[in-house]
Amino acid sequence: MEAMVSESGKGRFAQEIVIGSHVLTADEPIETGGNDSGPSPYDFLLAALGSCTSMTLRMYAEFKKIPLKKVIVKLQYDKIHAKDCADCENSQSRIDHINRQIELQGELTEDQRQKLLEIANKCPVHRTLTSKILITTELV
Repeated sequence: MEAMVSESGKGRFAQEIVIGSHVLTADEPIETGGNDSGPSPYDFLLAALGSCTSMTLRMYAEFKKIPLKKVIVKLQYDKIHAKDCADCENSQSRIDHINRQIELQGELTEDQRQKLLEIANKCPVHRTLTSKILITTELV
């Protein structure tokens, strides 16, 4: 898996993202100095989690023959004060918080709904975001 990101020259923060045969644009909102010509980096992060969640639920529902008609995942990102977090070490710091709401459409039993909720937390992007991540950086 590989992506290439470079400044597009179409604005202060505008970026061109090439992933395989796909070309995407990222930017910052106008209020933070961008042109709003594309989603922000955090928008892409939410999109990655939401799309992985939906795909994982679809795959599981098909495998288990669960009559899932449609999945809708709504996500919000924010920084919250650590005092709102009982497990946080420093109450003065802020932590990243993603709120994920999943709507499951179809004639589902409560047990099926609960199992799908459990499976949502097992999507690969969710697991990546909640695990220790090692990022190496080098100049080329």
